[in-house]
Amino acid sequence: MRAGIHFWNYTMPGQPAAIPAVLADTAHLAEEGGFDQFTVMDHWFQMDRAGDAAEPMLEAFTTLGFAAAKTRRMRLAPLVVGVTYRHPGLLAKTVTTLDVLSGGRAALGIGAAWYEREHHGLGVPYPAISERFERLEEAIRIALQMWGEDVGRFDGKHYALAETLNSPAPVSAPHPPLMIGGRGERKTLRIAAEYGQIVNLMTADPDDAAHLLDVLRRHCDAAGTDYDAIEKQVMGSRLDPASAQFWPMMERFAALGVDLVVFGVRSGRQVESVETLAADVVPRLTEL
Repeated sequence: MRAGIHFWNYTMPGQPAAIPAVLADTAHLAEEGGFDQFTVMDHWFQMDRAGDAAEPMLEAFTTLGFAAAKTRRMRLAPLVVGVTYRHPGLLAKTVTTLDVLSGGRAALGIGAAWYEREHHGLGVPYPAISERFERLEEAIRIALQMWGEDVGRFDGKHYALAETLNSPAPVSAPHPPLMIGGRGERKTLRIAAEYGQIVNLMTADPDDAAHLLDVLRRHCDAAGTDYDAIEKQVMGSRLDPASAQFWPMMERFAALGVDLVVFGVRSGRQVESVETLAADVVPRLTEL
């Protein structure tokens, strides 16, 4: 299996002046340490369940562009974009820009959005969950059209684009991979089966992952898509590599066909936490 690092917390000594150097050092050390993916959150407030909402939070794509200039190999992605945060045409253009400037290393992680507080806080509409999923599927279709050869109209229920012109085209072939994030069995995993090249299951439990992968396989069978062609990811941010259960869990994930485990930086110890993971976890993980 491979490893990804998730930079989800910008709280550190000396902030905000210290953030650029810590972010650059973390990305550089992650790449040198064998991580294959670098992700950041796409939020405006820190998540209530992860800390105080007033803790520092940077805009995702500006941050990823900065990380692109400090790295050469790792995939770069938001984990994950909330579909309500940007108009889909602008989103596709933004991801294309990151892909071109990073030499084809961008991925679009996207989901239906959930953090109601930050929507209301910054005055962004927060429709019902059913509408957010409709918008999610339309946004994916718009991105795929803009990354293809059709520069004509897009007319959907929620979005209308007069011309889907997108120049330059992405460097990635055939386009930046779509990462669908979430665990909803009826909608999220169906969308992942129909459109996704990557699925992030948002779980750290092997039994849960086994069930969700079975659901994904059934959706792939129904859609006529290739289950084996979809990269499977799980979250390891809250797992303790020093615990007795850690490596048996990793072995179980490997047996399930999980391709990549996402680990998180530690608040106030972003660089040190990556150094520890690179030394103690990544080499052994690649052997599974």
